[in-house]
Amino acid sequence: MTFDLKKDGKRIVVICIASLIMAVNTKTFVRTGGLYPGGVMGMTILIQAIFENFLGIEIPFTLVNLLLNTLPIYIGFRFIGKKFTLYSCLMIVLNSVLTDIIPANVITYDTLLISIFGGMISGFAISLCLMMNATTGGTDFLAIYLSEKKGVDSWNLVLGVNAVIICLAGFLFGWDKALYSIIYQYASTQVLQILYKRYQKQTLFIVTNRPKDVCKAINEVSGHGATILEGEGSYEHCERDIVYSVVSREECKTVIHSVKEADASAFVNALRTEELSGRFYQRPNE
Repeated sequence: MTFDLKKDGKRIVVICIASLIMAVNTKTFVRTGGLYPGGVMGMTILIQAIFENFLGIEIPFTLVNLLLNTLPIYIGFRFIGKKFTLYSCLMIVLNSVLTDIIPANVITYDTLLISIFGGMISGFAISLCLMMNATTGGTDFLAIYLSEKKGVDSWNLVLGVNAVIICLAGFLFGWDKALYSIIYQYASTQVLQILYKRYQKQTLFIVTNRPKDVCKAINEVSGHGATILEGEGSYEHCERDIVYSVVSREECKTVIHSVKEADASAFVNALRTEELSGRFYQRPNE
């Protein structure tokens, strides 16, 4: 592993900011609303609540969160990337410690507002980490692992797993908070899907007179291949080549810009890809 002062320095700063946002959100919205946001964080809060309400014992957030993240961290080191996992550990540890030491701050007691805006802030903080090639831990590791192994957007699957955890909280502490927690998690997931696009795919159909140059441009900026199809223009009844390729949504604008540089007159149609089967190049995590 090498360390680039500018690149890695930026990553560390952004991850620290994201951990602060996440901790403040937990103490300001999650705790105030009595929510259980799902994932390892939700499980940590649930375990704390069980110990406090049934055993009269207060246990620190840091201790439980780090123990529950042991297996996801192993998955990260084993299957995703060592540098990626180390930066994720920074997020996990810093967020845990800040959650324990930051004082509670109440903005509103309206549980619906807490659920919506708390979820949005959570999704924003998670997106910051993922954009810096790190994660907040827990189910994020599992989502990335499934996305890279199966080639599908797995965040909604994680939402379903989180719903199971939330149902357990509802059974123990009341269904009203559990239902609000689902709203919180849904808002978080939707913001995440809007901001983080690495595992979402776009299909490109490019009508061009310079297909080989276009294919080369796509490969140079994204590492993806392409297929050249023969077609006929219906207006002029002349031969047209169609370049077909699939790229991630994160790369799409860059790829289209590169295509336009290769052929300024190219006609590009980008479509969202719901599911993909077969070989698809995915840039590895560090």
